[in-house]
Parts: sequence; structure tokens; C-alpha cells
Amino acid sequence: KDDLLKQKHSTNKYYILRHGHSLRNEKKIASCWPEKIRCPLTKKGEKEIKKAAQELKKKKIDLIFSSDLLRTKQTAQMVAKEIGAKVIFDKRLREIDVGAFNGRPLKFAQKAWGEPWERFEKRLPEGESYSDVKKRIYAFLKDVNVKHKVKNILIVSHECPISLLECALKGFSSQEIVRYRGEDAIETGEWRKIEFS
Repeated sequence: KDDLLKQKHSTNKYYILRHGHSLRNEKKIASCWPEKIRCPLTKKGEKEIKKAAQELKKKKIDLIFSSDLLRTKQTAQMVAKEIGAKVIFDKRLREIDVGAFNGRPLKFAQKAWGEPWERFEKRLPEGESYSDVKKRIYAFLKDVNVKHKVKNILIVSHECPISLLECALKGFSSQEIVRYRGEDAIETGEWRKIEFS
């Protein structure tokens, strides 16, 4: 593992938040950048984020970093309004790039991709693999950890990127990541603290 992320004494505290329930979840659409179909938060998603924002207010968040897709933007802005923290958008926090399947029903992308463990190296046409996503979100955290000290930082993203980050920090193998995402995947509107290990 990267020496920086092996530090057990990072002076920052990190929290992750998955965006609230959105049209993408409701319609089961494969939606990444560029956004071919608008996928705003649903009423359910707004309710989830209002609850999360109230809980996160107690964590004294200093900075919010967020994916710049609509559903994460809305999530970050709702939380920021409640807790008074600045939002910084970073494209490295975007959803996994599904390439040619962007804007299409999710089931088609999943069928073309194969089994979950295959996706660590297999890319959809013009898209990313899980390993690509893990690399970019890892690089994001490295940069943030160098630039900021003694901060409480909230990361707003999508299930795949933040699950891969959470699992990478736990030192999980590909098989362990697949199992973890099947059993303990972060839900829409859910937040967690992540630890360096």
C-alpha cells in the first residue's frame, strides 16, 4: 500500500457520504459523466440527506469534497447549507465511467461487464475498470491528505468509488471487496467514518 495511506496518525478525520436516492436509482440507469440523463435527487433522497446533514452537523465538518454529478452536487449543497462548510467539486470523485453504456439501462452494462470480480481489470467500451476507479480516488485522498491538516473532511460520492476507497483503506483483496459490497455496501444517504490502517 501507499506509504501515505498507511499512516495511522493522519491529522485529518474523514467521513464518506453516498448521495441521496436519485432518479438513477429509481430508474436503474447507468449514469456517469457526461450526464446524458438528468438524475436529480428524489423526494426520498432529499429526506435521506436532510437526516444525514443533521447527524453530520455534530461532526464539525470543515470541508466538503464532492463529485460534480447532479445527484452528488445536490447532496453536497444540501449538507453545506445545513452545516456551513465549503464545497469543493473534484472530478476524481465521479461515478465509475461506464463508457458506451452511459445513459442506458443498468442491466445492459452489468451483462456486458460480466461477474463483479472480472470488473477489476475489465473495462466496458470507452469506460473504466474498478482498478481505474480505485487508483483515481486513492490519488484524490493522497492529495487532500497532503494539502490539509487537522480538518474534519466529508467526501460526497457514489457507491462504487467510496466503497472501493473504504475497502482499499481496509487492505481488502478483490474477492473481499466483492463480498463487502454485496453485504455491507453503503446505502443512499448513508455516511460513515473511514480510518487509515
